[in-house]
Amino acid sequence: MRPVLHGDLVAGARALLCVPRGLRWRAARDLVAQADAADRYRRRLCRIHPDWGNGTLMAAALGRPHAPERRLDDPDYADCLILVLEAVRHWRQRRWTGVIGARPAKPMVFHHVRR
Repeated sequence: MRPVLHGDLVAGARALLCVPRGLRWRAARDLVAQADAADRYRRRLCRIHPDWGNGTLMAAALGRPHAPERRLDDPDYADCLILVLEAVRHWRQRRWTGVIGARPAKPMVFHHVRR
C-alpha cells in the first residue's frame, strides 16, 4: 500500500459511514487489503487496478459509495476514523511481524454520550 496520508483516512472514514455499524471493522480491513493489492498490481503491471485504483487508501475508498465529510466532533464519523486507523495499524503490524494468519482483534471503539 502506498503511504497513508490524512486525506486517505478521511476518504476511508467517509466510505465506512455508508456501511452498517456492525460490518465496519471488516469493511475497514477489506479497504486496506484492497489498497495493498492495488499497489502490488500497479508495481507488477505498471498500471492502476481497474477497481481499486493506484494503491492509495483514498483511491480504494473513493471507488465505493461514500458519505460527505463530517465534523470531527460527530461521534459516528470519529468512530469511522478510528476504525480506519486501527485497520492500517493492524495491516502494518501483520507486515512487520510476518503473522499472516492471525485473526485481528476487535478495535476499541469509543461510545459517545451526549449531554
